[in-house]
Formats: sequence, structure tokens, C-alpha cells
Amino acid sequence: MGLSVLDGAALAFFAAAWFAYHIVVEKTPAGRRSLNMVMDVHRRVWMQNMLARDNRIMDANINATLQNGTAFFASTSLIAIGGALTLLRSTEDALNLFAELPFGLATTRVAWDIKVLGLAVIFVYAFYKFAWAYRLFNYAAILLGAVPPLGQGGQPEMEAAAARAGRMNVVAGRHFNRGQRAFFFALAYLGWFISAYVFVASTAACLVVMGRRQLASDALDALENAHG
Repeated sequence: MGLSVLDGAALAFFAAAWFAYHIVVEKTPAGRRSLNMVMDVHRRVWMQNMLARDNRIMDANINATLQNGTAFFASTSLIAIGGALTLLRSTEDALNLFAELPFGLATTRVAWDIKVLGLAVIFVYAFYKFAWAYRLFNYAAILLGAVPPLGQGGQPEMEAAAARAGRMNVVAGRHFNRGQRAFFFALAYLGWFISAYVFVASTAACLVVMGRRQLASDALDALENAHG
């Protein structure tokens, strides 16, 4: 016996919540004032201000910091994938453990394996996003180095080169954000191992917390209210 109807409904809610969050934050007018989008504007401003600096070591260091953070999450994703697959080797012990929890519901081995594989898929997705973001930050570093020095290029050429570097940085940041989003939803996904009801509740809580951080957080207020 595979997943129950309740499990299927909870999984559908989880997928719908993730997709809806993606659409709202990245595709709607409300999303254009989200924390990520506002930071994208500052990424472009950073590259434009970089044009006025003859010594761009600071800019290269900032880009390297972004790369290092992305590499950390990519490595963590691989560890998480290994941990999720390890759960498949201890299915019986895990089933007994979760069955004894206050909100735990009896489940089958097939359902457990499906849940574990689903968790592994989420972390695989996160790894690909972080790995690609790392590569894009590498490209952004190359484009940063390709911006002509002061006095050695025309203004239109310099501005175009800075705009390319800024756009690449924005794209890299977007993929990093999607990978981090997968981590947050993976935490919500863990509720499914207890019960479908907990899964729905944890997904809803994750959606609320992430939505508030993007659209109504003190970090966003700090960017919009310079005198706060």
C-alpha cells in the first residue's frame, strides 16, 4: 500500500504552496517590492558605483564572499542528500520511532520510502541551484574583472560592462535564493514524517514566515526607510 488520500492531499498542498510562493515573490507586482527584488536593485547599484573606483579589490572580495556562502550551502546540500538516503537503511527503526510520537500515525514501509525519496529530491534540487549559483558568481567575478579601468574605456563601454556584471550577479542571487527556499520548504516537509496533518501545518507556517520575511520584515523596512 502506498500513500493514503490524506497524504496525497497534504503533498499536493505542499507543492501548491511552494509554487504559489514562487509566483508571488518572483512574478507579481507585490513581489517586485519583496526583499529579494529590492536587493537586486542594490546589486545593480553596486556595479554602477564600482565604476568610480580605480581599485576594485573590495568589489572582488564581496563577490568572493557571496561565492563562499553559496559553496557552503552546496556542500550542506550534499550532506543532507546523504542523510536522507541513509534513512532508507533504517526504515524499520524509524517507523517504530515515529509511531510512538504523540501525533504520529501508522504508516507503511512504501509510504516511508516515498517520503524519504521526496526529501532527497528536494535537497538534490537545492544542490543544483546552489552549484549553479556558485558558477554564476564565478561568471560575475569574470565580468567584474572585464569592466575597463578608469581612463581606459569610454563611458558607454564601461556602463555596459558594469550592467552585464550587475545582471549576472542578480541571476546568481536568484538561483541562490531558490536553493535557500528549498531548504526552508524541506524543513516544512519534515512534518510529513510525523503525520499529514503536521505536514499541512508546517507547510502553512513556513509559507507565512517566508512571506513575512520577503514582504513585511524589518530587513525590508531597513531598505525602504533610510531614516528608521
